[in-house]
Amino acid sequence: LAQGSERSRSLLPLRPPPAPRARSHFDAMQNEEGRIVDLYLPRKCSATNRLIPAKEHGAVQLNVGQVDENGRYTGEFYTFALAGFIRSRGESDACLNRLLHEKGLLTFSK
Repeated sequence: LAQGSERSRSLLPLRPPPAPRARSHFDAMQNEEGRIVDLYLPRKCSATNRLIPAKEHGAVQLNVGQVDENGRYTGEFYTFALAGFIRSRGESDACLNRLLHEKGLLTFSK
């Protein structure tokens, strides 16, 4: 009897495949212009190119503004993200100096 029930169970028809899933508004967030806008964009450390996890509380993001010859803010800026790993090693100031020098925002001449 037990063998017969096992056999009949294996001969049951399979379920039909699930219906195609309807696209929800969370699949691809789009703004009014049709550009895709995600809810979360992971950041990368500007010094090491490592991904900065969402739960890392030691990371910082700095916006360095552009100024004109009179010292007025022009509305343009550069964004730098530094991971907590770099900050905990005490290398954030040296890394930021290097990044600013690469962008031409800092010179080391006297």
